[in-house]
Amino acid sequence: MADMEVMNMVSSGSYRPNFNLLLLILLQLGLKLYTVGGMWPLPQTFTSSTERYPLNPQTFYFGYGGQSAAQQGCSVLDAAFKRYFSLIFPDYISASVVLRFNEDKLFTLEITVDHNDCDSYPNEDSSEKYNMNVSARHASLHAETVWGALRGLETFSQLVYQDDFGAYFINRTEIEDFPRFPFRGILLDTSRHYLPVQAILKTLDAMAYSKFNVFHWHIVDDPSFPYQSRTFPDLSSKGAFHPMTHVYTQSDVRRVISYARLRGIRVLPEFDTPGHTKSWGKGQPDLLTPCYKGGIPSGTFGPVNPVLPSTYRFMAGLFKEVSSVFPDSYIHLGGDEVDFSCWRSNPDIRAFMKKMGFGDFTKLEAFYIENIVNITNALKKTSIVWQDVFDYHERRSSLSVVEVWREGCYLCEVRRVVKAGLKVILASPWYLDKPGPTHNWSRYYNVWPLAFTGQNRTCVLWLVEVLTGVLLVSYIELQIKFCFT
Repeated sequence: MADMEVMNMVSSGSYRPNFNLLLLILLQLGLKLYTVGGMWPLPQTFTSSTERYPLNPQTFYFGYGGQSAAQQGCSVLDAAFKRYFSLIFPDYISASVVLRFNEDKLFTLEITVDHNDCDSYPNEDSSEKYNMNVSARHASLHAETVWGALRGLETFSQLVYQDDFGAYFINRTEIEDFPRFPFRGILLDTSRHYLPVQAILKTLDAMAYSKFNVFHWHIVDDPSFPYQSRTFPDLSSKGAFHPMTHVYTQSDVRRVISYARLRGIRVLPEFDTPGHTKSWGKGQPDLLTPCYKGGIPSGTFGPVNPVLPSTYRFMAGLFKEVSSVFPDSYIHLGGDEVDFSCWRSNPDIRAFMKKMGFGDFTKLEAFYIENIVNITNALKKTSIVWQDVFDYHERRSSLSVVEVWREGCYLCEVRRVVKAGLKVILASPWYLDKPGPTHNWSRYYNVWPLAFTGQNRTCVLWLVEVLTGVLLVSYIELQIKFCFT
């Protein structure tokens, strides 16, 4: 407080100190004027002073407010207290004092939440708003939900710092915060490049540090099918890079989902069809379209065969299982980069198109996607598709969320999707595999996804997708959602 009083007197002009003497005193006492500057992302509003308070891991504890809907025994917050104690005091060896519910305390971080979400999963409507006040020997954190409390705990951990002697401090701070973009995520492609479960869990930790809340799991694709299905076990036993070491068992998937939930992160699965499905055909006969050359089968296969009833029976069975495994209400159905050459070569496909009156192959793909959307709708899942589907789909009212990924005037496409009354995900500007230095991060921050005009802009999803890794082995997408009033 003495430091604060000196600063106030200097600013008011009522006292003109000898600055050399003041500097000498500060150096001799080992004092520094710290300000908070390490919060990421920056809160909506915050005030902080140079007044600071010491923190001691032996006399610091988390507690529940008396009016909090969640109390001791809340799985999400109890686990978070243990996790953040280690993050706040990384040099402290013993963890025996992480959770102490007693009155003998020096510094208390008291958490109050309005709703008991302890046994639920985060969803698209989950509030992440929180308020925090840090004062002497006490900090209060108030949130509407446990998910907001998690974001506040992350902020608190970023406020704590050590001086040159290893002592822990926190400054007097007031924060009101909520995400400008309620949908923020990272996508990992585990088909092109299999990632061990531990690597995925580390990614989820990193997401929590930056307050991301959606893990978009692009789990299967052309190169491999690592998802181990109970209903169709041959998909992974024949389609994975290795049927034992490069698969995700049901236990693995549950572990990822549980780990993500405790960090307030949703897990959004993607099963991309009808293209990007070469690995599927290895374990599911008659799923892919036989290609023809010179009027005879060539022995190669193309996209999913959209004319066979067996295709839709298989998809209904697979998505029924997927819907039971992944609790999130959204599912990504893909629909991008479908090569029509194989369909064009197949006489059965052409005969079906003639029967249905389809003049081009985009209508055939629209027919297929519509059937898959109907399957997922019946399972009470909201579908997400790539922009290719929107571009050729005449009955756009059946779509919900469109992901824009192609280059060119991507904001023009965003405007078209929004004008159609749909939610949109923007991925185009954030691919790391583009020419140029990938360490030039300014170009990603300089993208303005709102820089378009149009009506009916009720809600837009902003997605940042980054293709990364040597030889394009995997990609990451950062997804952010914003709504217009």
